[in-house]
Parts: sequence; structure tokens; C-alpha cells
Amino acid sequence: MRRVCFLLRVRPERMAEYRERHREVWPEMRRALRETGWGNYTLFLADDGLLVGYLETPDWDAARRGMRDREVNDRWQAEMAEFFTALDGRDPDEAMRPLTEVFHLD
Repeated sequence: MRRVCFLLRVRPERMAEYRERHREVWPEMRRALRETGWGNYTLFLADDGLLVGYLETPDWDAARRGMRDREVNDRWQAEMAEFFTALDGRDPDEAMRPLTEVFHLD
């Protein structure tokens, strides 16, 4: 199982709305994440807008490809893109760059 951690930055003026949107993630989006291998998926948001994402998956590339092929993900990414800084024209999923794991205590 691969552990994946990534960082994004939420616009400070949109943080409250970002939190609110994640209180009620669409059921079909939750289902798509599970079906494509996004296990133990967790988002953490710092007071300065730093978003830390963590997930576990057997195959990171396959998990990302699986979500790219889902229509619900297209809709979700289109709605979420406006919340982030520095996407450079990419959707949030494309902007995710996993951090290098340097230690893990099992």
C-alpha cells in the first residue's frame, strides 16, 4: 500500500466556504474515490490556507487515472478549482504532487 501526501493552498477568503463544501461531499464523489482506490483519504486545512492531503492506495497512478475517467470528478474539480491558488490552469487533481516519504513508524 502506498501512502501519498500532497500540499495545495486554499485562498484565505474562501477557506470557510471550502470547509463547508467538504461537510457534504457528494455521495457519488465519495463512491468514485472508494472505487478507484483512494483509501483513508483525509484533508487537513491550516489557518493560513495550507491544505495537506493524505491517502493510501495500492497504485497512485491508477487511482488518479480512475478519477480522471469519472464524470463526477470533472464536475467536482471544476467547482473546486476556484478555491485554490497557484494551479496554473490545472485542476486541483493535476496540481497534486506527492511529497517524498522520509520516515514511517508502523
